[in-house]
Amino acid sequence: MNVIVYGTRKCGETRKAERWLKERGIPFQFRDVAANPLTETEILNMAPGRDASRLIDEGSKRFISRGLAFMEFDPVEELASDPALLTTPVVRVDKKYFVRPDMAALPLG
Repeated sequence: MNVIVYGTRKCGETRKAERWLKERGIPFQFRDVAANPLTETEILNMAPGRDASRLIDEGSKRFISRGLAFMEFDPVEELASDPALLTTPVVRVDKKYFVRPDMAALPLG
């Protein structure tokens, strides 16, 4: 089983997901999207139903300060250029992605 946690070091939800995995002895890799932004292909792969707009955290400070609620934009381009817009964490288990998941419900067994 291959587990990857996508997030940022500043994100409390990402730290909770990492702690949950560590407490259960589940090995995982961490990808800091602030330091290593996602590619357009990665964004499309993780987007639920290939709808990248569902990956954008509309409650984030970055989304609000940029006024994106009042604009039309390409979510893939915005996420690729501004990783602070990503709803975190995104957890990949093998080839499936889960956006801000309930960790206990993930198929980790």
